[in-house]
Amino acid sequence: MIDQASPVRFNNDPDPEHPGWNRWELHDDRRFNGQVMGKMLVRLEDGGKVRTRMFPELRHTNLLDILHGGTVLALIDIAIFSGGHTLGLEGMPGSVTLDLTTQFIGAGRPDVPLDAVAEVLRETKRLVFVRGVVEQEGELVAAYSATIRKARRQS
Repeated sequence: MIDQASPVRFNNDPDPEHPGWNRWELHDDRRFNGQVMGKMLVRLEDGGKVRTRMFPELRHTNLLDILHGGTVLALIDIAIFSGGHTLGLEGMPGSVTLDLTTQFIGAGRPDVPLDAVAEVLRETKRLVFVRGVVEQEGELVAAYSATIRKARRQS
């Protein structure tokens, strides 16, 4: 049974198969990330950017044999939270997406890792403003900006 009172509901330990990367997996794999997205990794990069990686499979594609836009959007939404957590922003557990704007730039392929790179533009007491790109092997798939409302302080 998962302790719902615990603020830590995911594994963020170093991944032995991918040096320099940490896992980003929920303890309860019955939820969206585990059921839909599959294995995910995260790492802090230069300039305070955070890279979140997924490994696309056939189930992530559309009838054109490219990545489904919903897959790309899901990765972005996860990346804005994995980024905030990796940067140690206060109030990330229990935070929610208020706004997500995305521009699809190119087709994503199902045969190579897909990365969302997030950058925090500004943080206030209650909000976090994020922007980033989604890429594969240096090719842009999408660009995005988002606003997160941080959770109220738990007592």
